[in-house]
Amino acid sequence: MLGDTELIGRIEGGESDRVEFTASTTDLDKFRQAICAFANDLPGSGEAGLLLVGLRDDGGCAGSTIDDALLKTLGGLRIDGKVLPFPVMEVARTRLGDCDVAVVQVEPSDNPPMKVDGRCWIRTGLRRAQATAEEERRLTEKRRWGTIPYDMQGVPGATVEADLDMRVFENDYLPCAVSPEVLAENRRDRGEQLRALRLMAPNGAPTVTAILVLGRDPRYWFPGAYLQFVRYGGTAVTDEILDHAELSGPLPEQLREADRLLRLNISHALDTRGERHVEERSYPYEALRELLRNAAIHRNYENSHTPVRVSWLADRVEILSPGSTFGEVGRDNFGRERPPTAIPPSPKR
Repeated sequence: MLGDTELIGRIEGGESDRVEFTASTTDLDKFRQAICAFANDLPGSGEAGLLLVGLRDDGGCAGSTIDDALLKTLGGLRIDGKVLPFPVMEVARTRLGDCDVAVVQVEPSDNPPMKVDGRCWIRTGLRRAQATAEEERRLTEKRRWGTIPYDMQGVPGATVEADLDMRVFENDYLPCAVSPEVLAENRRDRGEQLRALRLMAPNGAPTVTAILVLGRDPRYWFPGAYLQFVRYGGTAVTDEILDHAELSGPLPEQLREADRLLRLNISHALDTRGERHVEERSYPYEALRELLRNAAIHRNYENSHTPVRVSWLADRVEILSPGSTFGEVGRDNFGRERPPTAIPPSPKR
């Protein structure tokens, strides 16, 4: 986080392509757009962008309330799923003279374009707006492909024409990934669309994500990319097998089949003892559905050929997903609320 001296210097310089002032403390859409634009860093300055909450457009104090709740809200914008990929940012409260200010410092992304709900935002000078197709293409070309995550890397030997189902891409994937307004104005060719959605590497090969989600035969490239389901008659895996299945194909197809299996195997009973009849299920469908989706989507596809395994026993359901927990999550903190992404306030001067 910038020190007070440098921060004051940036404020005195007024709004720019790397500095934005706002008096609002509630306009979350505006905050997300600013974070996205700073992370994209279209001019290529390489400097951190600053969203300063509590200042008027002229840099004067707006008298906004900068409390811990606001800092927690601002910090949560990094991981609320609206700005993707997740930006690198810090949030802090500082006091400049008699004015409290919330500082959101956003680092330029190594892998632009960043998007908010499928829309790419940029900032040039005092202007913040949606990127044009040409501006988004320039952002795509700035990526540092050598450091990108595994799921964004190209699959050697795979081709878009032979290995992706483009009918599914155009009819199903695009409408879900891109807003209707952007699609209506879209004049990009297929390659540009795939690159913008991180489904094609610079060499033209489909990415790991593209093969897993749109691939004609994902198991050809990733032998463990399937879900194995076994139902046992007892409480141990050595007991009689009542049913078994292998769910293959692209991830959306696997998950649809998994939903069907859950509905078939969850038993239902009707409790008629009270005035109102109540339906009771052996397991909550929604909970098992979420667990299976997490197991399939967040598993390790890079270093394991083991499938996701679902063992349905008489007294429990076990779901095994290859890999480990995400990020810093472990047994000691699983299910606990993460502290806000914030830095303690600077000492008053």
